[in-house]
Amino acid sequence: MFSYTVLGTNDLARAITFYDAVLAPLGHDRIEEYDPDGTSAAWGLDDPGPHLWVTLPFDGRPATVGNGVMVSFLANSRAEVDAFHRAALATGGTDEGGPGVRPQYAPHFYAAYVRDPDGNKINAVCYRADG
Repeated sequence: MFSYTVLGTNDLARAITFYDAVLAPLGHDRIEEYDPDGTSAAWGLDDPGPHLWVTLPFDGRPATVGNGVMVSFLANSRAEVDAFHRAALATGGTDEGGPGVRPQYAPHFYAAYVRDPDGNKINAVCYRADG
């Protein structure tokens, strides 16, 4: 359904450090060619995607977070979720809900929630029982 998702940042270098660290455990590398003008970076698969863009806002105003907005990344294992969470906290992210099963969403829904250094809420989730 999705080709890409975009999150705003006020500090691209900091965002690149953060997303390089948190997306590596999930198997998502940065797409180098997506930063021709020095205002954005992307991770995931080349067009048509899916991929995540992190960018300085096009209108030049400060990036702000959306209340109720979150980007979720699929993990292949619970260990990947745990590594995502550790990497986020080690690179300036803040905890919004540590790794664990959330049976209210699905019987084997194992997720961790964080905010990136700009305040964007993201998570990693594994749906596997044997995770």
